Amino acid sequence: MNDLLLLATLLGGPKHGYALKKQAGLISGQPDMHNNLVYPLLRRFVDSGWVSKRKAAGQRGQTREIYTLTAAGKKEILRRAVQFTERNASSDSEFSLRVGLFGLLQVAQRRAILQVRSQWLETWDEKFDRLQTGMNIGEWGGEVVRFLRARIHAEQKWIAGLEHKLKKHEKRK
Repeated sequence: MNDLLLLATLLGGPKHGYALKKQAGLISGQPDMHNNLVYPLLRRFVDSGWVSKRKAAGQRGQTREIYTLTAAGKKEILRRAVQFTERNASSDSEFSLRVGLFGLLQVAQRRAILQVRSQWLETWDEKFDRLQTGMNIGEWGGEVVRFLRARIHAEQKWIAGLEHKLKKHEKRK
């Protein structure tokens, strides 16, 4: 996921490594993405032709490397974005990243991602229901399960809204 996230941060235009690690970190809920992750990925992206780099003067006289997404890089983002398996569906951040990239995807691809996540949520809601009704999980365990189920139901409602939005987009075309 980190590689898709880092590539996707370049969709907004060229950036230097420090800005990339800060923006990718922010998107993933961290202060930044660690240098030991960012720079090896950027080298791999450049070697793969997904990203180009050039040198530019920094504000304090230093030399910065500016990274730019190539056409091949955008194709790679698209290829990875539509690869959304049940394993990916178990990750809130994997799902959120895909939804964030919906503007690049076809309606059918968006719908497929929503369907996989919806199925995963339904499965977990059923598991929590069995846990809640079939076991004595105590007062505090019950609080946790109620919270988790409420979060699942809230996301299911959000997904229904996204599906409604997709239908509107289809009608406009």
